Amino acid sequence: MVGALLVLLWLSVCVLLFLLLGGRPKNFPPGPPPLPLLGNLLQLHPTNPLKDLDKLAQRYGPVFSIYIGGRLAVVLNGQQALREALVSQAVELTGRPDDIMISHMTEGKGVILADAGPSWKAHRRFALSTLRNFGLGKRSMEDRILEELTHVCALLEKSAGGWMDPQHLFHRAASNIICSVIFGSRFHYEDHYFQTLITMIEDINKLAIGPWAMLYDIAPVLRVLPLPFRRVFQNYQLLREHMQKVIRQHQLSTHTHPPRDMVDCYLQEIHKRAGDGSSFDDSHLESLLIDLFIAGTDTTSNTLRCACLYLMTHTHIQERCHQEIDSVLGSRECVSFEDRHSMPYVQAVLHESQRVADVVPLSVFHTTTAHTHIHGYAIPKGTMVIPNLSSALREEGQWRFPHEFNPHNFLNERGEFVKPDAFLPFSAGSRVCLGEVLARMELFLILVTMLRRFRLVWPEDAGMPDYQPLFGATQSPKPYRMGIQLREHT
Repeated sequence: MVGALLVLLWLSVCVLLFLLLGGRPKNFPPGPPPLPLLGNLLQLHPTNPLKDLDKLAQRYGPVFSIYIGGRLAVVLNGQQALREALVSQAVELTGRPDDIMISHMTEGKGVILADAGPSWKAHRRFALSTLRNFGLGKRSMEDRILEELTHVCALLEKSAGGWMDPQHLFHRAASNIICSVIFGSRFHYEDHYFQTLITMIEDINKLAIGPWAMLYDIAPVLRVLPLPFRRVFQNYQLLREHMQKVIRQHQLSTHTHPPRDMVDCYLQEIHKRAGDGSSFDDSHLESLLIDLFIAGTDTTSNTLRCACLYLMTHTHIQERCHQEIDSVLGSRECVSFEDRHSMPYVQAVLHESQRVADVVPLSVFHTTTAHTHIHGYAIPKGTMVIPNLSSALREEGQWRFPHEFNPHNFLNERGEFVKPDAFLPFSAGSRVCLGEVLARMELFLILVTMLRRFRLVWPEDAGMPDYQPLFGATQSPKPYRMGIQLREHT
């Protein structure tokens, strides 16, 4: 009874505040009229709002606003508006929301979801420099990736002549590559604990931007109830406990110089900064490791799964990749990242896979750190900004074939690789993806190594392929089976 009265009181207060404070500020981006409490949420499909955002952009323009509950947010659509905001106004858009489910989950720590400030700057600088020191963009990182590929190819060979589910194969491979940098070790693919960690990552990414997350954000009174959004916090806590275990193992080790991995580097940084009021501590390290572990697992693996899906069902494209790879590599044992410059068609296929995969459709939400202007509109400090990266990746007028899988979106008339300005899968500006270089290396080396040795085949009994992705903080292809054939001449 008391709970029901509290809910009724909360609803009444929200309606009253909405009536008193509702309305958009002067010269604010236009948008649809909201409903009390819900705002414009009923105008967005709960499981995939991208088409609804497209319709709103067609009606209100590339920069419009929506109410998420009682909170106003600006949505950016199309490459011009995205670049104007994320690049030209990069400083003013470095903020992150601090009062939504994702920020509560991370407690504002780490580098991806942390709000702008001295701690975020210091941790981002540390992460970038440490990744470079451990080979990001260098031959030593290639060696890590190629070493992991021996395990991938061994599993593919076992499935030759049959089929396999590639979903967790790519998740495990991508995860092990980032683990080798941040933990200094890898998991066995059949390790049940490892599989559980990956399943938790997938679950977090599916729930973190869906209807349950929206309910958490707009109805604080419901947060104490055992609803599905509680699972996000439980899974995140289990990941945090895993990181705590890794950190304790490193702290007990006497081998700290030279550092073996990012954990060693961070512990040395804590020691160096002791007593200066630094934010470098164990809890921030846990969040940093989780950020990199999640980001380094889901996005790359989902892009590879998308690439394989389209290559299986567009056999002429796969065959042309085979021809270019064979021509460039010849009898050489391993591919090198430098070989990408000699493989324009493979490069085009990879980038087209990223475009169509649309892995992070709504990026990570920003907030303005100061009053600014976007597209002529006045955006007050503290406004939440949603970059609709998906809109640029399929924007008509920016792509020759915006609504189909076609590598010629990235090839000019001479067959040379080109990258249009609308290609923004990693976002842009001061919040551009930390792991962009690593992701590009992984995608090229993994796909070329696979296609050199195997032919990917759509199983005859699999029916028609379904290309519609599953929406989430990271989008993923629907589960499918992948047929494997050894290429005879290899």
